[in-house]
Amino acid sequence: MLISIANQKGGVGKTTTCINLSAALANLKEKVLIVDLDPQANTSSGLGVDTKQLQHSTYDVIINQMPIKTVIQTTGRNNLDICPASIDLAGAEIELVDVAEREKRLHSALQEVKTDYDEIIIDCPPSLGLLTLNALSASTGLIIPLQAEYYALEGLAQLLETVTAVRENWNSDLEIFGALITMYDSRTQLSKQVEAEIRNFFGEKCFTQVIPRNVRLSEAPSYQQTIFEYENWSKGARAYKAVAKQFLQWKKRK
Repeated sequence: MLISIANQKGGVGKTTTCINLSAALANLKEKVLIVDLDPQANTSSGLGVDTKQLQHSTYDVIINQMPIKTVIQTTGRNNLDICPASIDLAGAEIELVDVAEREKRLHSALQEVKTDYDEIIIDCPPSLGLLTLNALSASTGLIIPLQAEYYALEGLAQLLETVTAVRENWNSDLEIFGALITMYDSRTQLSKQVEAEIRNFFGEKCFTQVIPRNVRLSEAPSYQQTIFEYENWSKGARAYKAVAKQFLQWKKRK
């Protein structure tokens, strides 16, 4: 499956989800490729890639149409590869403006590797610009991380309008795979209220498992580790294992 993880709001656990859902799936023997499309490159650096020393990155795939196989790296973990990002991506939006078929650059690039992996998971930037459009145009599914705090659903209408536009213009196969509630604090009434709102909105397309507020999840990337390497029995690790299992159950229905 080709999955984008997107929300134009920053700080909702998008990169944390990309790293740890991908790692959890890899631990379940799925062969996974992460495509880092975020100029901040936090997914790449969080998995140990030295983004300042990269010769080639996702930028070259999108802008220079470099074959993606020449850019993909192993992460040093079984079943988990990455097409890393670099700061160069920050200028890609402007460079793509006058390019023909600009929304389909990533889709075209992924054709040569899509049968090599069980899952290709794309970490999108926190915006609805051309990079995110490229991701959605290449994907069969979208996972939307939503923080369990006030205004969780703010901006969601804009994201869903973008999904509709992508379906109509570039990719009729795109659908919302699931909403994932992140940064959940079971001690607060607010988290419970927001959870109820999100579940009411998305219905059965909301993952059963929530991702708790968990210090270990925040610390792991600074050690260039997934949560399973850093603290395998933490609440955060157990949560992402459960999400990965439900992901595979839903995948079987497709």
